[in-house]
Amino acid sequence: MAGRVRLDGDRASRGARRPGLHGIRVEEHFGDGTYVLKAELPGVDPDKDVEITVDDDLLTLRAERTEQTTEKHRTEFRYGTFARSVRLPAGAQGDEATADYEDGVLTITVPVPEEKPGARTIPVRHA
Repeated sequence: MAGRVRLDGDRASRGARRPGLHGIRVEEHFGDGTYVLKAELPGVDPDKDVEITVDDDLLTLRAERTEQTTEKHRTEFRYGTFARSVRLPAGAQGDEATADYEDGVLTITVPVPEEKPGARTIPVRHA
């Protein structure tokens, strides 16, 4: 059954308001046994500037973008540390997650086995 997973927006937005820590804009979807999180991360080197961790059911994404030392008249770019945490759906296999980076978008894919609903017989023991 396809569904929507609640992003942990409260935690992420609180963290994003700390000086020097910026939020990461994401979109996500869940269906067909897979949870997919896409994050906007233009201008970072995924090999050295991105860290993805999974602790229990919490996926945390951190990235760093350093300011280049060139003469600028004005900049609206954000530099520093970026972070976002999201709760994974129940049963997600975080240890089997994969990540790909293309055109400034990081895509994290986490397998979520389909639960098979069914009745279970519970044996009654004599006391």
